[in-house]
Formats: sequence, C-alpha cells, structure tokens
Amino acid sequence: MEGAAAIGSRPVLMITNDDGIDAPGLRFLVDRLVAADRYRVLVCAPDSDKSGVGHCITWRRPLSAKRADIMGATAFAVSGTPADCASLGISGKLFDGVIPDLVISGINIGCNCGYHIVYSGTVAAAREAFLYGLPSLAISYNWKGGKSNVNDMKLAADACLPLINAVINELKAKTYPEGSFLNIDVPTDVGNHKGFKITKQGKYMIRIGWEQTFLSTPALETYQTANMDVDSKSGYTDNSPSTPVEDGLLFKRVIVSRDNGEEEEEDTDHKALEEGYITITPLGALSHTEVEAVPYFKGWLMHMADHSTSSSL
Repeated sequence: MEGAAAIGSRPVLMITNDDGIDAPGLRFLVDRLVAADRYRVLVCAPDSDKSGVGHCITWRRPLSAKRADIMGATAFAVSGTPADCASLGISGKLFDGVIPDLVISGINIGCNCGYHIVYSGTVAAAREAFLYGLPSLAISYNWKGGKSNVNDMKLAADACLPLINAVINELKAKTYPEGSFLNIDVPTDVGNHKGFKITKQGKYMIRIGWEQTFLSTPALETYQTANMDVDSKSGYTDNSPSTPVEDGLLFKRVIVSRDNGEEEEEDTDHKALEEGYITITPLGALSHTEVEAVPYFKGWLMHMADHSTSSSL
C-alpha cells in the first residue's frame, strides 16, 4: 500500500462527508487544501445527501463509484453512506493502492455536538477511519438560519487549515496520539471566533417529536434544506408537490425543543461553541457508561442471581 512516504513529501488527505459530494462545505474545503499546494487530495463522498444516517453501512449490495470532476483532486462519488465512503476510500482498492495519511469528514452544514454525534454521518465517517487505525477529523459549521451564508463555509475552511496543518506536522513527527479522533465544530460567527478550545462531549440535543400529516411529500431533503433551514419551526421547508395518502398513517418529524432541559457543563462542546470557540472534542469508539452506575448494576446482577436461585426451590 502506498502512503505519503512512497509519494514524496506530500501527505495524502482524503475528504468525505455526509451532505454529498456536491455540498459547498466539502467543495470549499477541497479548494483550500488544493490551493495550499502542500497535499495530495483525494475525495470519496456520497453521491447524494446522507445526513443523519449515523454509522449505517451497506452490507448486501455492491456500491457504485463514479469519477467526479473536482479540480486538483482525485474524486469519486459513491452510492453509499458516509461510513461506506470512508471505508472504501481507505481500503486501497479505490485509489490504486494509496492509503491516506489523514481522513477529514466535512465541512458539515450544521453543528455536531452532544448527543447529535450519535446521529451524525459526518462523525461516523471519521469514526470509521479511526476504527481502521487512520487519524481522522470531523468538521462541522454551526449554521443558523437568518445569520449564516454560504461564504461562512469558506471562512470555516480557512479557520480549520491551521489545525489540519498542525495534525499533519504531529503525524510526520510521529507524536500524534492514536487513541482518539477529533470532532471539530466551528461557531456561527466564524470571522470573529475566539480561537480553538479542547472540549468534551456534552448532552446537548434538539428534541424531535412527531406530528401526523395527511400528504405524502417526496423525500427531497438535501443539504440546502435539511441542514440550512434547521432553525425553521418545522425543521425544513419543502415546496414540492404533495399527494394524499390512501392507506396507512403518515407522520413527520418536528422540532420540540433545542436542549435537554439541563444547564450545560463548562468545557462541553455545545456550550463552548455557542460562546464563539472552535471546539475540538477528542472522541473514541467505545460507549462509556457513567462510572457511578457500575456498582449499582453489579449489585443488581447479584440480587437477580439470588432471586433466580430462590425462585427455583
């Protein structure tokens, strides 16, 4: 397998996302990395919007990978999930044996903090690379309707370049830690951000409920609607034609509230992001429980065993 050492001094970066290969966040990031003239840039991203699919993978059917025209990069649009794209892109099968030195997922339109990390295809792509031993970053921009515009995505790419360069320098020096990948969120007012801040994953979550509807609307959500209009009352606006449903019940997702009702702790990702910092949250792949819960469940298991024994007498 060919890596940076085999192709000279230029490290290999692979870019993916969940908004799709045509999303502005990915395109602006690739443009900046190509313009830096320091890296060999590969792109392996979904051929359409795959937001909110989490760490879903495609198992039973083959995926198509079609060449995409992105100036300065070798790019493929893949008919799979973000995790699929990360897995295929680092496999050596797609890019003629080349294995990237660093995988970057993003830039996502909409932040990925707190519990939303579980749902995020952006984070899942970075996690997938991490699972297979490759350093990875997930980058998201805290888009807010009425405040943000597409130019902010360019500013987000510029703001993250020093971080990407720093990670590459650590990798070259063989001092970069292997036990985590990084989830990065860029604040809404990126032009006046307060700098980088190491944070921990919090419990922030936009609560989603359900409402019954009587019209069948085609699934046309894309990064233009599902993410950019996340501040609208219904979560997105879709003016496409709708038709009544003859059989069964239809339900649509609606935003109920924008937090979990608890005050956020200091140094958590969402709190620091709202304060104007570019947050850097080291993540692992294991799901850790609260330490305080372990003694309870040990006692509960012993009680269950005692009860089972006495019941059998």
